Amino acid sequence: MKKILWLLPFVFMSTANAQTATDIQKIENYLNSMTSLKANFVQMASNGSTSEGVLYISKPSKIRMEYAQPTDVLIVGNGDEVVFNDKELDQVTNIDYDDIPGTKILTNTIQIDGKNLKATDFYKDSGSTTITLEYAKAKDMGPITLVFNNSPFELKQWKIIDPQSVEVTISLYDIVSPADLKDDLFIFHQKAKSKSKGRR
Repeated sequence: MKKILWLLPFVFMSTANAQTATDIQKIENYLNSMTSLKANFVQMASNGSTSEGVLYISKPSKIRMEYAQPTDVLIVGNGDEVVFNDKELDQVTNIDYDDIPGTKILTNTIQIDGKNLKATDFYKDSGSTTITLEYAKAKDMGPITLVFNNSPFELKQWKIIDPQSVEVTISLYDIVSPADLKDDLFIFHQKAKSKSKGRR
């Protein structure tokens, strides 16, 4: 009897590991089967800032985030580069995909196998499943934490740490997936600057 009791922790550990592996496979299947998504979002940062807007995703690797005023920012990723447009300042910045943690989950084939993408934290309760992922080959890229509703199983939130060490949380609602999205959404159209007329 004592021998059986001594083995019980290992039995529970093995069961928990098997359940975690099943949950991770479920997350992989969800992300790989998602082809497109439209949702409203609320963005909150650890520095106290809050903003909201509309998110569009079309896989592979296309993303558009339209921030509402007063933030007035547009982010467009066409699969090759991400454009950050600060409309208020009339500034456009091109960002490489490898510098943005969230873009790694926009690919068509996601494998959380510990080689390129590894799970460093996992938690599940009756309502949600949370997983933190790190990129083994991208040392300078911070982790991303994904939160899923369990029923129905769908992405409802993600968290990242930006280069200024600010934690940014984006929560999704009114999700439509798959969504009928036009390709033009993922093309950045820069407005031509008007020429000022001098005095005659």
